[in-house]
Amino acid sequence: MFNGVGGIISRGPGLSIVEATAVLPQGRITPEDAGIWSDEHIEPWSKIVEFAHSQNQKIGIQIAHAGRKASTVAPWLHSGLVATEAANGWPDDVWAPSAVPWNDKFPVPKALTTEGIKNIVNAFVAAAKRAVKAGFDVIEIHGAHGYLIGEFLSPISNKRTDEYGVIPNDMPLFFRISATDWLEESLPDEPSWRSEDTVKFALLLADHDVDFLDVSTSGNHPAQRIKVGPAYQAPFAEAVKKAVGDKLLIGAVGNITTGHIAQEVLDKGQADVVSVGRMFQKNPGLVWSFAEELGVTITVPHQIEWGFFGRGGIGRK
Repeated sequence: MFNGVGGIISRGPGLSIVEATAVLPQGRITPEDAGIWSDEHIEPWSKIVEFAHSQNQKIGIQIAHAGRKASTVAPWLHSGLVATEAANGWPDDVWAPSAVPWNDKFPVPKALTTEGIKNIVNAFVAAAKRAVKAGFDVIEIHGAHGYLIGEFLSPISNKRTDEYGVIPNDMPLFFRISATDWLEESLPDEPSWRSEDTVKFALLLADHDVDFLDVSTSGNHPAQRIKVGPAYQAPFAEAVKKAVGDKLLIGAVGNITTGHIAQEVLDKGQADVVSVGRMFQKNPGLVWSFAEELGVTITVPHQIEWGFFGRGGIGRK
């Protein structure tokens, strides 16, 4: 993990977020996922945080519970879909708001009891406290892509009702949401989570001390019909931004592959922030690439700068 995260951090995004870090062992998406459910995890995470800070970068952590999509096989492995016990999985210990599986190939989850929900709430609280002790600058709660919190939000996966966590008052709180289940065409007569629900929910988040809403989409039902294209999720972010105004910072994510696309999202006022994931895996120096594309000068480590612009950066225009 250090090699992967370190390669991105050292090349300059202003804020990096460690994704989908489980608050409980059973809350991992795959057996290979990282976690922050034990105090033993604080020191290893703090080393990554220290490295980020040594590069003058901010670093956040996304805390998550996979819900009914837990105990799956890592996507880079080709051994089926569900992680069996033989593959270090826990298919008989998967939990969700209701006993509704993702599809017929996934295990039927156990419906959480009230006590079980409180235990998970406490796990999120404990994970957030560990993240603070590890030195992270930001905590993002993962409520998107059909994982546990998103499962509670949508009536397509939640056939009941219930509740939620805590961090210091001065720590920025990010929340990630799937703005739509993308089921309007495939299941038009089924109740599902839609853009207008996200707008209403965003207004509630703004009144409950959330600082930043990371607007993604999909992941909660196999019948989803996603209309993919450049910055295809930005219109959902824009709808939220128009509703909340300055009450809440809004982020757009998804297929933002060039600096010009990112700049257009910001110029059109669709979002306050552009978030990029996969492109950093392809090019850890993406900030530099976007900057060159847009004709913007950025600060890079002197050890790298001199190789391109001479000692002291004298070759910069």
